[in-house]
Amino acid sequence: MSQPRIDETREFIPVRIALMTVSDTRDESNDTSGDTLEARIKEAGHILAARLIVRDDRAQIAAQLRRWISDPDIDVVISTGGTGLTGRDVTVEAFKSVFEKEIDGFSVLFHQISFEKVGTSTIQSRACAGVAKGTYLFALPGSKGAVKDGWDGILKWQLDVRHRPCNFVELMPRLMER
Repeated sequence: MSQPRIDETREFIPVRIALMTVSDTRDESNDTSGDTLEARIKEAGHILAARLIVRDDRAQIAAQLRRWISDPDIDVVISTGGTGLTGRDVTVEAFKSVFEKEIDGFSVLFHQISFEKVGTSTIQSRACAGVAKGTYLFALPGSKGAVKDGWDGILKWQLDVRHRPCNFVELMPRLMER
């Protein structure tokens, strides 16, 4: 088995990422998880194509996802917040309502990484991912720690075309195949 690595002989390709914070209580002044994700996106060399805060409302979240999915200038959507178990946590339901295909392994890997940090408390998260009309969609929990786990442990690597043995970016041209 080959070890995961960055192939420095390949040219980095920045992807255009939209960032959604789902919250009834956060605004631009206290969106620390969104700030953490934005910093990591830019640090990795990607393009922050859009950033919004959306209320914990399934219809509003799904409508914004559909707008971004339809935008040819957005390759990836990452959200933070609303993936828990409370009555207001509806991000996962909104995301799943627009998925064409779910990326089941994302949740599995997220929980594996999270378990190393928070133990069995990871079970309270419903982080998920999928694809719709050629756009990758990732829903992360709202804590800074969970955002770091999702980005540093998975997305940083899978959104880098140089990552070997494979990555999400090299699949992008084929996502719309029928």
